[in-house]
Amino acid sequence: MTHDTHNPDRADIIHFPDDRKPAAWHQPVLALGNFDGVHRGHAKIIDRVRRRADECGVTAAVLTFDPHPSRVVRPDKAPPLLMTGAQKLAALAEAGMEGIAVVRFTEELSRWEPEAFVRTVLVEWLQVAEVWVGANFLFGHDRAGNFSLLRSLGARYGFTAEKIDPVRYREFVVSSTRVRRLITEGRVDEAGALLGHHYMLEGTVTRGAGRGQQLGFPTANLATDNELFPPNGVYATAVLIDGEIHAAVTNVGVRPTFGASSGQVVESHIFDVDRELYGSSIRVAFIQRMRDERTFEDGDALRAQIVLDCDEARSLFRQISL
Repeated sequence: MTHDTHNPDRADIIHFPDDRKPAAWHQPVLALGNFDGVHRGHAKIIDRVRRRADECGVTAAVLTFDPHPSRVVRPDKAPPLLMTGAQKLAALAEAGMEGIAVVRFTEELSRWEPEAFVRTVLVEWLQVAEVWVGANFLFGHDRAGNFSLLRSLGARYGFTAEKIDPVRYREFVVSSTRVRRLITEGRVDEAGALLGHHYMLEGTVTRGAGRGQQLGFPTANLATDNELFPPNGVYATAVLIDGEIHAAVTNVGVRPTFGASSGQVVESHIFDVDRELYGSSIRVAFIQRMRDERTFEDGDALRAQIVLDCDEARSLFRQISL
């Protein structure tokens, strides 16, 4: 979803309460929400906001929160997020948002009544003309604010409020919660269908133990700030390096054949790439789970299985265009 006139690198990002609204933000049409994962449901809101802003000749903007409110309100129950803050901002800019407003979410802000949030943030800070939310958006202290309250506050303060019906994929309503569940179950292909893009881990290639090299299958070990990993196992993946997509097989796990490592390791054997990648930034996109991680008698047995994994992944990639 690209925007003809919009350069994604140019989204203005402002933070509440530190920054003022840029003078160029004219009567913003605003998408309001958490937007974790920027999934199909979010894309529908963003698309609608962009079209409305184009029709009215005003600014298409999005307002989101950092940290995720659940981290502040219920830290013990807060879910692992689908994206880091930086990844989310990049995805919102790429989706065509000219302005991105980030509310620094604090304990104090969590106690604001819905009207205080609307008046202070939407009206006084952003001077919104129109606000769009998802079907189940709740806001304010104890999440007491719902859509009908937002709409009546809009009538009082001079903006309109609209909501988007839930987006369904097959029989499911698309939500960040459902996407997280699919990923934790290893159903990365279904998670990708709900997201509208493959689930990705992003980070830097670090030095591993070099065992893949010894087996004849060098791997790129990923150091990442992403929080949510698919369960241990072997996956067909696509690895993005310098804007180029490469087919790969990725192991998530503890490498049991060589004694458990400390914590989860994400290591990708990238097909047909023969160069030093240490220190490079890469993204690993999960396409399909192939098998569980398991322990092999020795390196030879593991090497034989890796050959089979690579063959299976290559035949999968022949069926789908990367």
